[in-house]
Amino acid sequence: MSRFWRPGSEKPSASLVDDEEGGVLLLPTNTNSSSSSGFGYASLERQRQRLPVYKYRKAILYLVERHATTIVVGETGSGKSTQIPQYLKEAGWAEGGRLIGCTQPRRLAVQTVASRVAEEVGVKLGEEVGYTIRFEDQTNPGMTMIKFLTDGVLIREMMEDPLLTKYSVIMIDEAHERSISTDILLGLLKKIQRRRPELRLIISSATIEARSMSTFFSIRRKNSLPESADDLPNPEPAILSVEGRGYTVETHYVEEPVSDYLLAAVSTVLIIHEKEPPGDILVFLTGQDDIDAALKLLNDEIQHLRKHYFDLVILPLYSGLPRGDQDLIFAPTPKGKRKVVISTNIAETSLTLEGVVYVVDSGFSKQKCYNPISDIESLVVAPISKASARQRAGRAGRVRPGKCFRLYTEEYYLNEMQADGIPEMQRSNLVSCIIQLKALGIDNILGFDWPASPSPEAMIRALEILFSLGILDEDAKLTVPIGFQVAEMPLDPMISKMILSANDFGCSDEILTIAAFLSVQSVWVSMRGVKKEFDEAKLRFAAAEGDHVTFLNIYKGFHQSGKSSQWCYKNFLNHQALKKVIEIRAQLVRVMKRFGIPLKSCDRDMQAVRKAIIAGSFANSCHLEEYGQNGMYKTIRTSQEVYIHPSSVLFRVNPKWVVYQSLVSTDKHYMRNVIAIEPSWLTEAAPHFYQYRTPNPAPH
Repeated sequence: MSRFWRPGSEKPSASLVDDEEGGVLLLPTNTNSSSSSGFGYASLERQRQRLPVYKYRKAILYLVERHATTIVVGETGSGKSTQIPQYLKEAGWAEGGRLIGCTQPRRLAVQTVASRVAEEVGVKLGEEVGYTIRFEDQTNPGMTMIKFLTDGVLIREMMEDPLLTKYSVIMIDEAHERSISTDILLGLLKKIQRRRPELRLIISSATIEARSMSTFFSIRRKNSLPESADDLPNPEPAILSVEGRGYTVETHYVEEPVSDYLLAAVSTVLIIHEKEPPGDILVFLTGQDDIDAALKLLNDEIQHLRKHYFDLVILPLYSGLPRGDQDLIFAPTPKGKRKVVISTNIAETSLTLEGVVYVVDSGFSKQKCYNPISDIESLVVAPISKASARQRAGRAGRVRPGKCFRLYTEEYYLNEMQADGIPEMQRSNLVSCIIQLKALGIDNILGFDWPASPSPEAMIRALEILFSLGILDEDAKLTVPIGFQVAEMPLDPMISKMILSANDFGCSDEILTIAAFLSVQSVWVSMRGVKKEFDEAKLRFAAAEGDHVTFLNIYKGFHQSGKSSQWCYKNFLNHQALKKVIEIRAQLVRVMKRFGIPLKSCDRDMQAVRKAIIAGSFANSCHLEEYGQNGMYKTIRTSQEVYIHPSSVLFRVNPKWVVYQSLVSTDKHYMRNVIAIEPSWLTEAAPHFYQYRTPNPAPH
């Protein structure tokens, strides 16, 4: 490989100074901000040179050459995600069959960034530039040089190649999001660097605490490498700050707290369209349900108000969006129109939308939350942090001075809002995380070097569940073969156990289909103004046993229709999601073949299917409260109040005993993907977890 700037050669035209923690801080000599006018019309090469990160190209390559770890702090839109991997390739880091890896926390960001980089390099996606996400591999082993992937996929690659020997440089992008996979990955990469000191890491982020990350990767002086190791990089991290290309953003707050952020967001969009000059609007809401509701409200208002409101082009943005809809988001706004993008926090840092001048910030996002005492993990709508609020506001200053409308008071922002978010590691169920570390041979989980330590209660609860599933033995080691097989499957451990148990019940064919459905977002498409027809379509497939068996009916109907998109449209089903189900199922069939497990069908014996589901999900069992209100259930282990979600086919049916797949929390805890069971099946499936207690006889 043609090394870039060997020690002793000319340094880049900037001053490098040691910071207080032994890292290196780069102070650029040229601070003139590059103009962004005519951005869409320049050639791709000119566009690349206009990005703020371009003037740091030499400095980045110099630091990567000299230091084992380089921390790059730069605003979203600076170009770091798309440009740094290309700079590394141009400098020769992918020569000799080696790979440049770039991770993202979200699948949609992986696909979008990889697609953009392939376009800039001038190659077909999947050749020199490719990506890998769960259940989808768009790479060519002999040809791919730059590979984009999710954090979770890179962790899975370590199971086959523990030292990631194929990679010369790994860039961890959006590290500030502190997802559970990002934190595990950072801890593992730190271990790998001890064995492979030549491996270069780039930690890239929009708001990351550079000092704390530098401290995490710093090696104590007594352990540092001898000075004579000329061919090895300096183990101390370097820190580089890349300025953004932002314009000033005027921030507006509400005078009084709003009671309904959804209605407030919709009315703010209409006021902006009425009173402000042209420019696209980006609205931050919490999730797909909120976004669909806002789309309906906005479209209803437009129909009512008419006039120039027809100039609004309203588009949703969330991670489960079909590819065609994603492309509309990034397409230029038609002349004379104003685009309104209603998004989750995916547009906060992962994706850059050109043309946005106005941001409406609800002040909330959907966050994973886990209580190890009640053993309830759910998605809750929670207030964002100041760091997130600043990121959201920054989206408005990309093309010209913009405005951010915050749907909360200035007093709340200054005095009550948290400075930073809580890392996902400290608010998540750790079952999947522990299995991954065990599969990588890390037995001392408590002694693992975490960037943020998880709670001991969550750790103990996860170990208990894994032991009860038969995945860990009494010494907390993976069992043979089940533990290792579960670790190898790219699924939630409960679903993996369900698949492996299905062989005993003779229904592995059906359970693979159910597992594939549980691995995609909702297969239903709810349309505005046709609730009656939508409910009727759902009833055509509904099974008395519950949602899992309903999935089997949908799968059968889809196959009988010849996988017709017309049939999907007529039945309010998402054609893309069902095609994905078939792809995932085919991959799971290959995994089963590799394990030597035959596929068996139970020929409509739904009791066998339900028993197989319980084998994986027995910990999520509930019973209907006899004297409870409005279909209230209680979890069997911890007596938490839960309710069947309105999207379930068992909503209002309320069987006495049920098992659920996941919980979502708003005003209540709602169970999604629910199936009716018999209580005696629980003690059969998990006698160590449940004992059957006969009620006390009534006194005479």
